[in-house]
Amino acid sequence: MSQITDSAPTGAFPRLDWVDDVLSPALRSAVESLPSAECLVARYHRGWCEADGAPRTDTSGGGKSVRPALALLSAAAVGADPSDAVPGAVAVELVHDFTLLHDDVIDGDALRRHRPAAWSLFGTPAAVLTGDALLVAALRVLAQAPAGRSGAAVRELVGTLLELVEGQSRDVAFEKAHEVSVADYLAMAAGKTGSLMGCACALGGVLAGADAVRVGGLREFGRSLGVAFQCADDILGIWGRSARSGKPVGADLAARKKSLPVVAALAAPGAAAERLRELYRTPRQPGETDVDLARHLVEEAGGRQAAEEEARRHMAAALRSLSLARPTADAYRQLHDIAWAMTRRES
Repeated sequence: MSQITDSAPTGAFPRLDWVDDVLSPALRSAVESLPSAECLVARYHRGWCEADGAPRTDTSGGGKSVRPALALLSAAAVGADPSDAVPGAVAVELVHDFTLLHDDVIDGDALRRHRPAAWSLFGTPAAVLTGDALLVAALRVLAQAPAGRSGAAVRELVGTLLELVEGQSRDVAFEKAHEVSVADYLAMAAGKTGSLMGCACALGGVLAGADAVRVGGLREFGRSLGVAFQCADDILGIWGRSARSGKPVGADLAARKKSLPVVAALAAPGAAAERLRELYRTPRQPGETDVDLARHLVEEAGGRQAAEEEARRHMAAALRSLSLARPTADAYRQLHDIAWAMTRRES
């Protein structure tokens, strides 16, 4: 079996250097197979090069490779070699980058991973086309997986892509909706975030040849973990620090986005919730003072506490689902550590 190193103690993010060692050659090959213009944008987006194509010596800004780690560890969880899941790990990372490129365009976010977002340097058409190219590359990687398992892997990803589109569509629609319930929000998060993490875990099981019950347990583990992660991410988006998140903290409040803490606070009774509703109805563009006030009102109305409780609830559901996959002890420990770190990040 490929070496899986011991993870860090619970509370710190586990070291995933071994994931990059297993993943990197196949991932770079997939990216470099893109047309030259899209290849440049994709390499920049991943932190591999500068906007002019010059290599970067510091490549620490390319993300934590969480989804590939989930795929590789899911294969190990059912007793296979993690390398069996490399096509799945590459595919979910390519799809993840596709969603980030398109999300930044849709949201108008100018910062990604501590650097200017790709669209802000290369233009919107280039960012959109690069996302499209990454999606095609992901499907091609899975189609070239070992015979007998590639078809099931492609079907898993295609189903996920439909959920991703629906989740993103709901997220965009929320911006104009007068009312969004917590249940509505969680359904959106399950599609936009949970589906791809669920797919990563399921692909690890599928490519390892696991039976449907174990694959289903892995899939539901990833889906619930994805929702818990989104809850935690929403909290950081309001009360975190840009130095950690790589994007402006408070930007969601400035854009009047309905993240989970906001949704829960808007639906709450009391004076703070009513004042927050008035602030969100105000037509003028929010200033820094408005953002600070909104942050205070969301917390006072119970939005932060509600989001933290949902994160804990979905984390517990994730671990229950993982047990259905009958994972090996070592893989379970590492999946548990990753899940814990993703939902207990420092603000």
